[in-house]
Amino acid sequence: MRKGYLYIAAAVVMFSTFEVALKYIAGQINSVQLTLCRFTVGFLFLLPLALRTLKKREKTLDRETLAYFALLGLLGIAVCMPIYQLSVNYTGSAVVAVLFSCNPVFVTFLAFFLLGEPILPRHIAALVLEVAGTLAIINPLNTRLNMTGVALALTATVLFSVYGVMGKRKCAEYGGAVVTCFSFLFGSAIIFLVILLTHIPPLAAAITEAGLPSFANIPILAGYTLENLPVVLYVSAGVAGVGFCAYFLAMEHEPASVVSLVYFFKPALSPVLAWALHGEEIPGNMLLGIVLIVAGSCCAIIPGVLEAKRPKSAA
Repeated sequence: MRKGYLYIAAAVVMFSTFEVALKYIAGQINSVQLTLCRFTVGFLFLLPLALRTLKKREKTLDRETLAYFALLGLLGIAVCMPIYQLSVNYTGSAVVAVLFSCNPVFVTFLAFFLLGEPILPRHIAALVLEVAGTLAIINPLNTRLNMTGVALALTATVLFSVYGVMGKRKCAEYGGAVVTCFSFLFGSAIIFLVILLTHIPPLAAAITEAGLPSFANIPILAGYTLENLPVVLYVSAGVAGVGFCAYFLAMEHEPASVVSLVYFFKPALSPVLAWALHGEEIPGNMLLGIVLIVAGSCCAIIPGVLEAKRPKSAA
C-alpha cells in the first residue's frame, strides 16, 4: 500500500476517536482551555521529530517561513477552533461535527485553484456520495437547524480547509512534522494570549452578558486531575500530535483532495466507536450515511491503490 494511505489511516483513527475520548472527561475542562492544552502538548510531542526533520533536510526557518507558519496557526487553530466550539452553543454538536467533516468539498476546489491539483471524476463521485451520506446522518428534515450555528460551523470548516491547503504548500519543502509542529506553536501562543484577555474584567463581563460565560475568565490549569490526565494526553499527543502530523505527512504523498477525505471517514467511524465503547445506538439513517460515506471514500482511494500496484511500462 502507498505510504500516503497509511498516514491517512492513522489520521482517520486519531480524528475519529476524538469525541469518543472526550466523553470520558465531558464537563471537567473548559473547551478553549483544552484546545490550548491539546496543541501545546502536540507541539512539544512533535518538536524533536520536527527538529530532526529540519536537520535531515538541511533546512532553517527564516522570518518569512515563520510568518507563514504563524498565519497557519492563526487560521487553523487560534481562529478556527474557537469558532467551531462557539457553533456548538447554537446548534447540536452532531450537526456541527458533520458539517465540519464536509471540508473535503472545500479542499477539493481550493486545491484546484491554489495548488493546481486536478479534479478527477472519481473525486466528484466521492464528494456526491459523501455529501449524501452526511445529509443522511444529520437528517435535516427532522433536525431543527439554527442558522447562526450552521454559519459558524461552515466558517470553521472553510478556515480549516484553507489551513490544510496552505499547509500542503510547505510540506514538500519542510515536511509534514515541521508544518504541524510550528503551526501548533503559533496557534497555541495566540490562544494563550486570548485566554489572558478573557480575564480582563470589562471584557469578561461583556462576554458573560452576551450569553457565552464559558468564554469568560477561561482557566489555564484548573480541572486537570490524575484521573483525566490519560485522556487529556491522548487527545493532545495522540489526536493533535499524531493525528495532525499524519494528516500533513499524507499531504507529502497524496493530493490534498484525497487526504481531506479523512474528515469524511470521521462521521462514519465515530458512531461505530461510540456504539462499541459507550453503547450508543446507531439509528437507521446513520447506518445509511455510514454506508454512503464509506462507498464514497472507496471511490476516491481504491483507484489510487490499484494504480500504485499496476506495473509501470518501460520508457
